[in-house]
Amino acid sequence: MRTRCAQNFGGPLTGHDALGMLRAEMNLLVTGGAGFIGQCYVKMVRRTHPNAKVVNLDVLTYAGNLESLAELKNDPGHVFVKGDIRDQPLVESLLREHKIDALVHFAAESHVDRSILSAAPFIDTNVSGTLSLLEAARAVGIKRYVQVSTDEVYGSLGPTGAFDEKNPITPRSPYSASKAAADHLVDAFFHTHGMDVVTTRCSNNYGPFQFPEKLIPLMVLNAFEDKPLPVYGDGMQVRDWIHVEDHCAAIDLVLRGGRSGEVYNIGAENDRPNLEVIRNILQLAGKTESLIRYVPDRPGHDRRYAMNAGKIRSELGWKPTRDFEQGLAETVAWYRDNPEWWQRVRSGAYRAYYEEQYGQRLQGNK
Repeated sequence: MRTRCAQNFGGPLTGHDALGMLRAEMNLLVTGGAGFIGQCYVKMVRRTHPNAKVVNLDVLTYAGNLESLAELKNDPGHVFVKGDIRDQPLVESLLREHKIDALVHFAAESHVDRSILSAAPFIDTNVSGTLSLLEAARAVGIKRYVQVSTDEVYGSLGPTGAFDEKNPITPRSPYSASKAAADHLVDAFFHTHGMDVVTTRCSNNYGPFQFPEKLIPLMVLNAFEDKPLPVYGDGMQVRDWIHVEDHCAAIDLVLRGGRSGEVYNIGAENDRPNLEVIRNILQLAGKTESLIRYVPDRPGHDRRYAMNAGKIRSELGWKPTRDFEQGLAETVAWYRDNPEWWQRVRSGAYRAYYEEQYGQRLQGNK
């Protein structure tokens, strides 16, 4: 029988070995759990695994929004910790204190345009932060580490075909280069140290609570307010869209049943040009295409992404539950029905929520 300590694994575990070690109701450390995808995952785990504890570690950069987790503020199974993933002693203490079984790593700088303006924060968080987590997980000997990555590490496709897990890693933006470097570190810790790791690479996410710098919420909110909708280049860049809840369900399946050392692509096979998505948004918002404004293209803009998710479908039985038209209509309706959320995001008022909820409690613990 293998021991808990990672150094004594005696070689990489298989998926079946990992499942045999993990309890059905695991204690999880989730990084970046106040971000768009992370908050959705945290809430899903608390709904579907009510006896599991989720420790949510987030430094609360501009994109971390605790208001998105308001439904969990009195949930004893959700422990929020404001902290930096690069703080290895903090991570190790959390892993030990809460008897963490598995770590799911969402925390990342993720906006390509920001990485073009300055790459340094992306290296600090996405590369150095991932290394800190891996070292902490190895030191403590947690049972499984999940790296949440992106299809952008594969680079750009031609007019046909789809990325599968055997495609070479050829990132073309500072953001995707930082995520590719992190993925390589995870793979190195699997081969060198025998750590039980799995990596997921997903296509473009959309849904409620997404920070309005991203394409869909930016276009939705501009349309609501009759502001111009900026379209890069000719708008014919193709992306594969997946609803955030489908993505989170896939991650949880990989956590609990994925084979150690493997990569799993996640995509809903909803690849379509950005311009088509924008026109759909305008129609759902009851606006005309006169709001579209073509602007100079992003430097190094990848032309096309598409994902082959056959591996996760065949091995773990995952499939998306929403088609794109249904999911986009629901998303536009959510932003229409929740103006207080996005107005507070735009104004920056959401950033006071941490102090409102935790400030007095933290002072009492000094």
